[in-house]
Amino acid sequence: MKLDQKDHLIIKVLRDNSRSSVRDIAKLTKLRPSTVHQRLTKLKKNGVIEKFTLKVNNKAMGENFIVFVLVTASKDLDNKVFVDEHIKEVFGVTGEYDLLLKVKFKDVEDFNDFIIKFRKQNNLRKTLTMVVTTNIKEEI
Repeated sequence: MKLDQKDHLIIKVLRDNSRSSVRDIAKLTKLRPSTVHQRLTKLKKNGVIEKFTLKVNNKAMGENFIVFVLVTASKDLDNKVFVDEHIKEVFGVTGEYDLLLKVKFKDVEDFNDFIIKFRKQNNLRKTLTMVVTTNIKEEI
């Protein structure tokens, strides 16, 4: 599906607030509510919009200790590995490492317990961890 300017406007409004009503989106985009409704239906049907979600405050959720983990695995990891509540995002990457994980924790001790267990259970060849010191921009 090819997106046009109107689709991008609707998506921009929803990125700012996924709870925006069709009427609110119509006002902000200067489109008719029926046009917004039609386009939203089409965007969902074609998989452009996968789901409506929310962004929570990391500190309030007790997940203010954020770490990026680069992983080199000895073998392909089963997708069940990534079900852990601390693992928020997983990307396949090129170069020296195979995967990039974004993980969130309450504190350094919580992270330490996780990474030791994660390394042992998955027989990883190598990991490189990078602790986030400040969150400048985070999108969902």
